Amino acid sequence: MSKGIKFTNREMRYIALFESITGATVRDCIVDEDFDRVIFVIKEGDVGMAIGKHGKNISMLEKMTGKKHEIIEFSEDPSQFIKNALKPAKIREIRITEKPDGKTIAVVSVEPRDKGIAIGKNGKNAERIRFLAKRYFNINNVSIM
Repeated sequence: MSKGIKFTNREMRYIALFESITGATVRDCIVDEDFDRVIFVIKEGDVGMAIGKHGKNISMLEKMTGKKHEIIEFSEDPSQFIKNALKPAKIREIRITEKPDGKTIAVVSVEPRDKGIAIGKNGKNAERIRFLAKRYFNINNVSIM
């Protein structure tokens, strides 16, 4: 588990259900009521196991919980983590810089045809990556271009 992240009983139940059905190891779980979804950050290399053949694990979990499930593969490298979180959008480049005021920002350049995928409906994917980048790497903002 990640340092400093505390789970509610509800998140613990989602993690237990997810791990028992998929066999994948969960590092983090975020229940996002605004977009009616549960976001799982899983151990590197567990994506295939988590999704299951033809997406059967995710389908089963979504039927059981009535919520959309999103899976992001963790990486210690912030650029790779951002890339994983924005899949299936094609990323051209990620620049992570520290501003003079001490804040860290990430500028993500995506293929023009994939910009909508990266941002998501009503900005939900952009909001998700900003939250996770802050949570794991103390990146204050992520701009998608």
